[in-house]
Amino acid sequence: YPGAQFLASYNAGQGQRYFLFGATATFADLVAYYRGVLKTRGELVFDEPATHMFDTGRFREESMAFPPSVTVKDYTWNGPEGYVTRKPGAAPARFPTVIQLVPAPGGGSR
Repeated sequence: YPGAQFLASYNAGQGQRYFLFGATATFADLVAYYRGVLKTRGELVFDEPATHMFDTGRFREESMAFPPSVTVKDYTWNGPEGYVTRKPGAAPARFPTVIQLVPAPGGGSR
C-alpha cells in the first residue's frame, strides 16, 4: 500500500516468510484499495477485530505453511489507538491498520 511502513518479517515455516506493514489509512480504505488492485472481493474472516483476507495464490499444504495472501487488520477495534511500532522515536508511533503479506515460496503469487 502506498505509504505503508515496513514493521517486521517473520519465518512462517516451510520456506515462507510473512511481512507486516503499518498503515495510517483506515481499514475500510485499505480493503477498498486491495479489492481494486487484486481485482477480487476477498473475505471478511473476522468481524471483531475486523480482518479481511485476499488470497493471492493457491495453497499447497505439502509445501506451504500459509496460503499466499494479503490480510488487512483493524488495530483500533474496541478502543486501542493502533498497533505499536517497535522502533523508538518512529512516526507514527501507532498504526490503525496492519497489512500482512504472505508470498508463495519462491515468489510464485500474483
